[in-house]
Amino acid sequence: MQKIVKSSDNSSLKWSYSDTAWMLSLYGTAIGAGVLFLPINAGAGGLIPLIVLAIIVFPMTYLSHHALCRFVLCGNATDITVVVEEQFGKYFGYLITFLYFLAIYPLLLVLIVSLTNTVESFVQYQLHLQPLPRIIIGFVLSALLMCIVQFGEHLIVRIMSTLVYPLIAVLLIISIALIPQWSLDLFREVSLRGASNHGGNGLLLTLWLTIPVAVFSFNHSPIISSLAVSQSKINKKNAPYKCGKIIKYSNIMMVVTVMFFVFSCALCLSPINLQEAKYQNISILSYLANHYNSPFLKWVAPIVAFLAISKTYLGHYLGTREGINGMISKTLILCQCKPISLKLSNRLGIGFIFITCWAIATYNPSILVMIESISGPILAILLFLLPMYAIHTLPALKQYKGKLSNVFVVIMGSIAVSAAIYQFFY
Repeated sequence: MQKIVKSSDNSSLKWSYSDTAWMLSLYGTAIGAGVLFLPINAGAGGLIPLIVLAIIVFPMTYLSHHALCRFVLCGNATDITVVVEEQFGKYFGYLITFLYFLAIYPLLLVLIVSLTNTVESFVQYQLHLQPLPRIIIGFVLSALLMCIVQFGEHLIVRIMSTLVYPLIAVLLIISIALIPQWSLDLFREVSLRGASNHGGNGLLLTLWLTIPVAVFSFNHSPIISSLAVSQSKINKKNAPYKCGKIIKYSNIMMVVTVMFFVFSCALCLSPINLQEAKYQNISILSYLANHYNSPFLKWVAPIVAFLAISKTYLGHYLGTREGINGMISKTLILCQCKPISLKLSNRLGIGFIFITCWAIATYNPSILVMIESISGPILAILLFLLPMYAIHTLPALKQYKGKLSNVFVVIMGSIAVSAAIYQFFY
C-alpha cells in the first residue's frame, strides 16, 4: 500500500497537460490593459528604470503570488476572503473583503476611462472625424459593456478565453514590427536624473511610481485561489510544490514577453514621447498608432488596445460584482439586518457600476495616477503584505518564516503602498 501511495505521489509531481493549461490561464489573467500602460510609466524615466524593473519584476511577481497561494492552501475554503475569515475572524475577513473591493473596483474606472480615450483617439486620428462628446461616448461604452455582462458569467469567460491568446500573439507581433524603428536614443540619455530634463520625474521618483503600475500589470491574483483549490483536489500534500512550479513558469513567460514589449516601445520612442502619451492619457498602442504612419500600427494597434481593455474590463467586472455582493451580505450580517436576495444585490451592483463608470469616463482623470494611488497600492497590501503577515502569525505557515525572500516581498509591497501616500499629498 505504501508503494502505491508513493507512486501516486510521484505521478502527481510530473508536469501534465492540465498544468500547461493552468500556466496559460495565469498568463492570460495577467496580460491585459495594464501592459499597455507599463511602457509609458517605466520608459518615461529613461534606461535605468527599465533595467531595474527588468531585474526585480520576476522575483517581485513570483514570490508574492506564490506566498498568496500558500496562504490559500493553508485553509479549507475556496476563496481568499473566506480563508482570511477562517484564520483571523469575521471582522478581519470583512476588512479583506472591503480591500478586495477597493482593489478591483477602481480598476473598472481606470479601464472605462482608457476605453473611452481609445475610442476618442481612434475616431480623431484614424477616422479623421470629430469625436462625439465624452458624456455620450462614455454612456454608449458603459451601456454596451453592461449589456454584454447581462448574458451571464459563462459568456464573459468565453469571450475572455477567446480573446486572450490572439491578443498575446498580436502584442508580440507589434513588438517585433517595432524593431526597425529602434534607435539608440535611450542609451544616449542614461542619467541619474531620470526624465527631469524633459519635464518628467527624477530617477528615484520614476522607480517609486513604476512599482504600483508593475504590480497592476503583472497581477494574476484573482485566479490563484482557483489554482490552489484545483491542485489540492489532485494531491493536497504536493499542491504547494506543484502550484509553485506552475506560477514560476507562467511568470517567466510573462516577464519575457511583457518586458520585450516594454523595451521595444521604449527603444522606438523618446522619454519626451512617453511623457506626451502620459499627458494625453492614452495607452501606448494608441500613441504608437498616432505617432507612426505605418498602416499596420495605424489600424491594428487601436483595435488591439480596445479588445485588450474590454477583455480586462469584463474580467474585473466579475470580481467587482462579487466584491459588491460580499460587502452587502457581510454588512447586513454584521448589522444584524435582514439579508436581501442575490438577484437584488446584483441589480444594485449593476446600477452602481454603470453610473459610476459613466461619470468617471466623462470626467477623464489620469489613468496612471489612479493606478499609482489607488489600485496598485491596495493590490500590494493584499498580494504582498497579507501573505507575509499570515506567514509570521499562522502555525500552518511557520515553515516559511525567516526567509530572505520574505523581506524582499515586504519591501516591494511597502514601496507600492507608500506611492499612494505620496500621490495623496503631492
